[in-house]
Amino acid sequence: MGVFAEHLETPGVTEVLELRSTFGLMAFHGGYLEKVTDLIADEVATETSSSFYGVLHGEESTTHISSKFVDPADSSSLQQFLDHVDTAVALHGYGRENLRKVILLGGSNRALAEHIAEQLSDDLPKYEARHVVEDIPKELRGLHPDNPVNRPSLGGVQIELPPTLRWNWDERNWSDHGGASRAPQVDIFIASLAAAIASWEPGSSEA
Repeated sequence: MGVFAEHLETPGVTEVLELRSTFGLMAFHGGYLEKVTDLIADEVATETSSSFYGVLHGEESTTHISSKFVDPADSSSLQQFLDHVDTAVALHGYGRENLRKVILLGGSNRALAEHIAEQLSDDLPKYEARHVVEDIPKELRGLHPDNPVNRPSLGGVQIELPPTLRWNWDERNWSDHGGASRAPQVDIFIASLAAAIASWEPGSSEA
């Protein structure tokens, strides 16, 4: 049994699969692990009629599995998702004190990363959408070929969101968690990413 298969058997860990178009959203560190990422990915997928694959973690399941070990051989749901989509965007959360308002766009589809970055820069001017690979910390670039976001035929984009975007500052809790409502910047991000996906022309991909 692989690392990811064992992880999926952990109490409190559940998978979600919704197949729609051949563009897919992912959040396999969702739930209480990288908070708000699954909520964003799911809502953007719904708004854009995209497919969605998520792994939700309960409060007691806080083990973080590196993306390169999230193996479709260990999950029929993940395999179905990857067989169905040709392009993917994966939502993650990260925290770096020196990058408190920086959104990182890694992954193998660099044309799509730049396209999304341009949309985010217009809609979230208080945040920097960083898409140049050399300007992203190596461990957050999401370029490993075994990373699920890179497995579709046209590759994908790994989006790393800082806590400042996912946190509800007025209610001092994570957006949509523990009774807190949706922070306004989360709604803006969802609308912006959905707009970028809706305007994306697959033929321009260099992946």
